[in-house]
Amino acid sequence: MSDGAVLHVRGRVLVGPQDVRDELWVVDGRVTFSRPAAVGASSADVRTVQGWVLPGLVDAHCHVGLDAHGAVDAATSEKQALTDRDAGTLLIRDAGSAADTRWIDDREDLPRIIRAGRHIARTRRYIRNYAHEIEPGDLAAYVRAEARRGDGWVKLVGDWIDRERGDLTACWPGDALAEAIAAAHEEGARVTAHCFAAESLPDLLAAGIDCVEHATGLTEELIPVFAERGVAIVPTLVNIATFPQLAAGGEGKFPAWAAHMRRLHEHRYDTVGAAHDAGIPVYVGTDAGGSLAHGLVADEVAELVKAGLTPAEALSAATWGARAWLGRPGLEEGAPADFVVYAHDPRADVRVLADPRLVVLRGRPVE
Repeated sequence: MSDGAVLHVRGRVLVGPQDVRDELWVVDGRVTFSRPAAVGASSADVRTVQGWVLPGLVDAHCHVGLDAHGAVDAATSEKQALTDRDAGTLLIRDAGSAADTRWIDDREDLPRIIRAGRHIARTRRYIRNYAHEIEPGDLAAYVRAEARRGDGWVKLVGDWIDRERGDLTACWPGDALAEAIAAAHEEGARVTAHCFAAESLPDLLAAGIDCVEHATGLTEELIPVFAERGVAIVPTLVNIATFPQLAAGGEGKFPAWAAHMRRLHEHRYDTVGAAHDAGIPVYVGTDAGGSLAHGLVADEVAELVKAGLTPAEALSAATWGARAWLGRPGLEEGAPADFVVYAHDPRADVRVLADPRLVVLRGRPVE
């Protein structure tokens, strides 16, 4: 499609859960719902496509620039970002990366990324080569630095296996968390934390955490507090599906940890369903880029439906709701034209997301 060409999309444009339009136009890379005055009835500069349209999908927990061993080179990062793009993911919250991916911002053909800087973890309490590994006295200073480097988010590792105890334990004392999260908020950044177990959650809540990743440790006592304070969760159920395999690999050395991981896995759908029913905001994230492949956003949406969200609610967790939460526009008049076209109604069956008919990024169809 040439720079001067106009894209005309007809069908059902899902501007919001209840706002459905019959068509949209893309002019100069932006969305409009008004027919451009310069477009004639048989203009050769108009390309027309038909289908069901959603805003570009959101993966709110994704790691471009990482693999299982740490930072990767630019060519690998590019391949990861292209895989996400081709799956319809056009907005990524990069929930921690040791790689510098700022160069992606200059690429018109790659998804938009909201960065949380580099993970901040306790010494020897996270995946090797991923995080700043520090002690509690340095936490606030590192959080402030990452808040300034990121795009409005900071990522903490809230719990991890303690080899002396042989199970998941909290990484940070409450006073260090309170100081660090206050520092992030002073810098205008929100804070999220990797948390599998329940033990780490009360201190994070008391400190003012904004979001929790995975959140498999949510309990009946904690769920109302999350809901009251509006603390979001990104369950990453496609990642939680790997817990039995992880447990099998570690139970010889850490049997208590392995049993704990199996319990968290067993209750995963009930946990997410109870959180959603209580009013906790739930968003789609795949945790791609560590040991998981990129391009799994459709699988995660389907997992949320298994957990009890309606198809429309699960779609919102990857589109309308997620974009509003991250402060990015959807299909609005004058907004950048980032959207995906499908052959069938994704509200009837979210598995449609796995087969996009057309991806449009910055107003350009991805061919």
